[in-house]
Amino acid sequence: MHVTFYSTRRYDERFFNAANEHFGHQLHFYDIALNTHTANFARNQTVGDAPLAVCIFVNDHADAPVLERLAAQRVELLALRSAGFNHVDLDAAQRLGLRVVRVPAYSPHSIAEHTLALVLALNRKTHRAYNRVKENNFSLDGLMGFDLYGLTVGIVGLGKIGVATARIFQGFGCRVLGYDPVQTEADHVEMGSLDTLLRESDIISLHCPLTPETHHLINADTIGQMKHGVMLINTSRGALIHTQAVVDALKREHIGYLGLDVYEEEDGLFFEDQSDKVVQDDVFMRLLTFPNVLITGHQAFFTRNAVEAIAQITLQNISDFEQGQELKNQVTPQ
Repeated sequence: MHVTFYSTRRYDERFFNAANEHFGHQLHFYDIALNTHTANFARNQTVGDAPLAVCIFVNDHADAPVLERLAAQRVELLALRSAGFNHVDLDAAQRLGLRVVRVPAYSPHSIAEHTLALVLALNRKTHRAYNRVKENNFSLDGLMGFDLYGLTVGIVGLGKIGVATARIFQGFGCRVLGYDPVQTEADHVEMGSLDTLLRESDIISLHCPLTPETHHLINADTIGQMKHGVMLINTSRGALIHTQAVVDALKREHIGYLGLDVYEEEDGLFFEDQSDKVVQDDVFMRLLTFPNVLITGHQAFFTRNAVEAIAQITLQNISDFEQGQELKNQVTPQ
């Protein structure tokens, strides 16, 4: 099957070409993002009237106008090489007869471990110590951390990633609270209300999908329920957090530590080398001024194991569609 890839990087081509030796699809890679201006690239291959597949990543746009352009080019399958699908208009896809598949679980451990990397770096100020030592400054002033042992950690979202994160915190001897509107229990996790989690947690880590219900879940009101000096970590989706509310809480020192791997306005910012440009996002640049904020550029998923699994599962999804098999990873509005 002919598959057009958007927003690809060299590692995408390497891993997908390696996995495709087993599947035999025709893969066409573009480093540009999918939007209304680039949707016509899907039909740039000479394939006659054969149906096509398009493969996209988290910051590609798949709203109704884009999907209409894809459908007009006989694209029948939209393959997401991600778990999240908030960037796809599923109602429009269903109306147009476009099937949508995703990669629901490629490596929950990669994101769980990156979550802990952010926690430990923020706590022990590893990033600041690294820069000091490079300048022959071995002073410990300002580098004091705290023991994780015995602290209360709140996990919002107990899917595979949330559960993997909870297990790691349990290994540090933490009490783990959980909140999930769907999952009612998890091993050694005290499940309860979001209010209880916000009120009692020393560290809060977000692992829920972005939906209309979770959009700006962390806002001025929910921050007000948190402990003074709380550590907040987000490795899920940027728009779970109202960024300006978090900036205000950092200025008041209500939030004591902030670790982000995602940002609600990351489209056009992350996954690109911006080192020779002036970043125009004033809110993002304000975040970078805080000494107790650590931001990585949507790299939590980025392990060899995860990218191999993403390639394998994505191509299997495409093969299942081509062969008329059940699409076990299909996403629908329901």
